[in-house]
Amino acid sequence: MGHFAVIAPPLYSHFHALQALAQTLLARGHRITFIQQADARTLLSDKRIDFVAVGQQTHPAGSLAPVLHRLASPGGLSLFRVINDLASCTDMLCRELPAVLKSLNIDGVIADEMEAAGGLVAEALHLPFVSVACALPVNREAGIPLAVMPFRFAQDEKALKRFQASSDIYDRIMGRHGEVILKHARAFNLTERRGLHQCLSPLAQISQMVPAFDFPRQQLPACYHAVGPLRAPVAPAPLNAPWPALRQPVVYASLGTLQGHRFRLFLHLAQACRQQRLSLVIAHCGGLNTEQAHQLELAGAAWVTDFVDQRAALQHAQLFITHAGLNSALEALECGTPMLALPIAFDQPGVAARIEWHGVGRRASRFSRVHQLEQHLQQLLTDDRYALRMSAIQAQLQRAGGCQRAADIVEQALCQQQVVLAEAT
Repeated sequence: MGHFAVIAPPLYSHFHALQALAQTLLARGHRITFIQQADARTLLSDKRIDFVAVGQQTHPAGSLAPVLHRLASPGGLSLFRVINDLASCTDMLCRELPAVLKSLNIDGVIADEMEAAGGLVAEALHLPFVSVACALPVNREAGIPLAVMPFRFAQDEKALKRFQASSDIYDRIMGRHGEVILKHARAFNLTERRGLHQCLSPLAQISQMVPAFDFPRQQLPACYHAVGPLRAPVAPAPLNAPWPALRQPVVYASLGTLQGHRFRLFLHLAQACRQQRLSLVIAHCGGLNTEQAHQLELAGAAWVTDFVDQRAALQHAQLFITHAGLNSALEALECGTPMLALPIAFDQPGVAARIEWHGVGRRASRFSRVHQLEQHLQQLLTDDRYALRMSAIQAQLQRAGGCQRAADIVEQALCQQQVVLAEAT
C-alpha cells in the first residue's frame, strides 16, 4: 500500500473533490496526506486523512481569509492581487514541498492541475504523479478557447484568431505566476515552462469533465481519463431532508461557496421569480447575514438559507440558477435540471459557454436586469428541449466511473509507475 500526497489550491471545491478520491484510496488501504498552508486544514472533514501544514513564515494561520475575499471579487485591479496570491502559494510550495515529501516518505503525488507546484516538485524528486482537473481541464489545443474564456465553440478563421489572441492576453496577465513556475523549473533542472498546462503528468491525467459536455477536443493525450464527478453517486433526496412545502415550479439558486455574498444579484433573481410566480430557493453558503436573507424573502424568494443538500435541491427544482462552477453544473446534469448560468470568474465563463453550446441551459450576464432574467426563466421553463438534451451527457456521466475509476488509475500510475492509457481503463 502506498503513501500519497495531495497538493491542491486551498479552495473548498477542490479539497472536496480530492477528499472523495482520498476516501476511496483509504478504503483500499493507502495512506493519504494533504499538504497546504495551515488554514486549509478546515477544508477537510475526514479525520482519517492526514494534513501537514507548510508555509508558516509566509502563509501563517489566518492568512487565507483575505485571499479568499480577493478571490470572491477578482475584477479590476484586484485580479492582479489574486494572481500574486496564486504565484505566492506556488512559490511557497515549491520551496517547502521537497523536504516535506522526503520526510514523509511519499510514494507518489496526486496533483491538482490548478497548483503547478505538485507536478513540478514531483518531477524534480522523480516521484510518480497524477494530475487531477477538479475544474475544467487546462490542456491546451488550437481551436479550443481557454477554460477561463466565455467563447462558444467555432472553427471559422475569425473564431480561431480570437481564441489565439485571448490565450496570448491571458498568458501576459498571468505573467507573475508564469515567472514563478519558470524560476522553480530552472532551479529543479527541469525543462523550461511557464503555464499550468506544461506541468501535467505524463502518467495519467484525470478529469471530472466528460466529452459529451465539453467542446469537441481532438488532441487530448492518451493518458487523459474522463471519470466524471469525484463524489458519491447521486441518490434520491433523503426522506428527512428539510424542505418546505413550495408552490410549483421551484427554482433553486446558488452561486457557490465564494460568491454567496452577492446580495444584489440574488435580489434581482428574487424579483424576477416573483414576477413569474416561481418559488425561489436561495442557498447563499454563508455569504449573507440574517437581515439580507429577510430582505430577499420580502422581495419574493420563497426560502433563503445558508446551506442545503444541493443534490436534494436539484431533485426538487425545475430550474437551477448557477454561477456555472463545474461541480454544480455536473450535479445539475446528473439530476436533469436545466440551468441559467450567471458566470462570474475563473473557469465559470467556460462552463457557461458549454452549457449554452450543448443546449442544456441558457447563459446570462450577472448584470442582467430583472426583465431580462424573467425572459430567460420563462424560456427555460417552457421549453422541454433543454432537459431532453441532457440525456447523452447523463449517460456518459453514469458510466464514467467516478472515484472508483479514478482510484484505479491512481493505483496503476503511482504504485506501478506506469503510463495509464485511456483505452486500457
